[in-house]
Amino acid sequence: MAENDERVTRGVMGKVAGKAKELAGELTDKGDLAREGRLQQASSDAQADAAEDAREARQADAEAKLEADRVETAAERERLEAEVERREREQRAADDRARAESAAARETAAKVAETQDELEQERTSAAREERAAAAEEVEAAQESTRLEQQARAAEARADALDPKEER
Repeated sequence: MAENDERVTRGVMGKVAGKAKELAGELTDKGDLAREGRLQQASSDAQADAAEDAREARQADAEAKLEADRVETAAERERLEAEVERREREQRAADDRARAESAAARETAAKVAETQDELEQERTSAAREERAAAAEEVEAAQESTRLEQQARAAEARADALDPKEER
């Protein structure tokens, strides 16, 4: 900043010195001195204009850099937001898959349990039917034995009533 202040001071002082030369030249009727004063003033004005143009150029560069940084930051923010959104979608999909797999596992377990219950009921029913059939066989065998005993007793009574008949 000191260099810029020095240029401005030198520019202002140069302009004042140029004006003084111009006035001195006009008062003393020395055209060369007046011309040199005007040239010095023009040079000072040109230096001041150049300094202002340089300052404006630096300002424009700074603003352009700031805008580029802003655009870059916005693009990075959008990229990061897209990345976060992608990860959230992936997480939701993974959660949905996990819930679906869990539901399917529960459903399968319920079906397996139901099938096992049905199988146990069928086994129990078959065992009951086997016991009933065995009981019927025993009953039929007992009935057969009883009928055979009755038949022998009837034969014995018949033989006692009619001994001649041989059978």
